[in-house]
Amino acid sequence: MFLAAVLFVGTAQAQSTPVDNSQAPAATSSATNDPAAAIDAAVPTPAPPDPNNAVVQYALSSQCSVPSKEIASPAPLSAMVSKLEAGKGLRILAIGSSSTWGIGASTRQKNYPSQLETMLEKSMRGVDIEVVNRGVSGETSETTADRLKTEAVLIKPDVVLWQLGTNDAIQHVPVDTFELNVRKTIKALRRKGIDVVLVGLQYTPNYSRDTHYFAIRDALNRIAADLNVLYVKRYSAMEFIARTKANMKMLADDGFHLNDMGYQCMAEHIANAVTANLFVRRRKPAS
Repeated sequence: MFLAAVLFVGTAQAQSTPVDNSQAPAATSSATNDPAAAIDAAVPTPAPPDPNNAVVQYALSSQCSVPSKEIASPAPLSAMVSKLEAGKGLRILAIGSSSTWGIGASTRQKNYPSQLETMLEKSMRGVDIEVVNRGVSGETSETTADRLKTEAVLIKPDVVLWQLGTNDAIQHVPVDTFELNVRKTIKALRRKGIDVVLVGLQYTPNYSRDTHYFAIRDALNRIAADLNVLYVKRYSAMEFIARTKANMKMLADDGFHLNDMGYQCMAEHIANAVTANLFVRRRKPAS
């Protein structure tokens, strides 16, 4: 069935979010080093859409609009594309710490995995999508990696969305230990035919000058570049919103976890990054 399989990047056909129906196209940059240029170059010329079955890039709402270079570093999603081409549904495992579980959200339906499932279903019409939430508050990447050994077997996901780094930075996990552990886990998941999407650190003014926070963020940049992994740069996207939309509150009352709007933007950025990268073709990932 694959979807007349069309990816319309930033067109008016993009779907509305479950919270805000006034969509604005995703912002782009004309800079030559903008990762969006790599995406645009890899996207085939769109064919006429099948009204019953088409894939569109998720368009960001006006509240969550961020330049594409601040959202993600592009990389292919081979397992996901194979499932879509075979006309099958997608099972996505969202794993990580409190930002995955949804601490700070008013209800379970407002956490990012719940909102993401709805967004992806609207961007991939006719595709059955299940997002399984396996977030555990306070967890570091080492503990998550251990859980992934079991969760990957039990859930059999096509894609793992691994939200990580914040607790490692706060708990001052050594950068080398963090990096080695994440690399090994990504490679193990890929050997099982599972796509991996890294979802990076949370932005909060409380850690805007913390050197270890930035060291962990830099490690994620290296890992994504070396292993050709799709990396959602959550810190950069949230910092952009905080800088340009000062009146928009994205954090809960504790000043650290996200509120409902913060989780909406987190889900939108992941949905935008995933749908934009469905047709990216780049070098073969490291095994």
